[in-house]
Amino acid sequence: MRGVIAEEMRQAARRLREALTDEQADAAFHPFADADRTRWDYRPRPRPGACIGEFGLTGRKRAHQLLATAMSPHAFAQITTIMGLEEVLDRAESWRRGRHSDDFWIAVFGSPEDEAWAWRFEGHHVSVSMTVVAEEVSPTPVFLGANPASVDYRGTPVVRPLAIEEELARDLLARLPDRQRAQAIVSPVAPSDIRTGNARDITDIDRWPGLRAADLSRGNAEILDRLIDVYLDRLPPSLAAAERAVIEPDAIHFAWEGSAERGGGHYYRLQSPRLLIEYDNTQNDANHVHTVLRRPGDDFGRGLLPSHVASEREPR
Repeated sequence: MRGVIAEEMRQAARRLREALTDEQADAAFHPFADADRTRWDYRPRPRPGACIGEFGLTGRKRAHQLLATAMSPHAFAQITTIMGLEEVLDRAESWRRGRHSDDFWIAVFGSPEDEAWAWRFEGHHVSVSMTVVAEEVSPTPVFLGANPASVDYRGTPVVRPLAIEEELARDLLARLPDRQRAQAIVSPVAPSDIRTGNARDITDIDRWPGLRAADLSRGNAEILDRLIDVYLDRLPPSLAAAERAVIEPDAIHFAWEGSAERGGGHYYRLQSPRLLIEYDNTQNDANHVHTVLRRPGDDFGRGLLPSHVASEREPR
């Protein structure tokens, strides 16, 4: 099934190219060996690629269609909601920064005609990187954030795109026995952002403390599995299943930092040699969420690429 996803991505990238002007295509398409392929960022920054706000309707839709090949329906809905929150944030900031929901960028590295190529859909609080090698797809990093994380009416959320990511983790923490809860809460103060930021690679996370999943009760282990699924199921089923298959369940650690009370800044992570999930909600009075799914040491298709590097060539 991963081969089907790879072909869907190829077809979507071809259709995108057909919808762009030559100038837009020159901005969007880069050589596979370009260093920008692994330079990603979820903050408002200059970024490689072409802005979908400058496309016509067809080009914009085709950029969304390429994104949809990599995301499950509910994750696609989360992303489009996050994009719309740029308008809400701009209003809250009195329109000073000119944020807008079309300030998202598409970059393709290599050509979909090549054996190895990659693409990224990115903007403020969204960064989705996909690397395709033959029939294989390497689907990380995947970052989703939200500011504001929740828009409420009289205490009831009206828009809260990353709610389940918080609620399942809170449920797990609340159910832990006191001894395990003390192991899981590794710091009383949460970091101001996800700890790995926008690093190109991740190393040494095996030294980070946390509660071993192998020590959880059966019921709590099931909640932990559901929490992992929330992140993996952002991907289409075949990609999510492939990611799930390489995880060693007993090697996973769960860690929480910061306040366990609602309204307080908090952070958690799930980590193993093949998996890193981070969640942070500390900024904007703990109403500004950052989340990421990564493969330690194997983001951007690193594990797929060595035998293909010699065949890399610039896009047609």
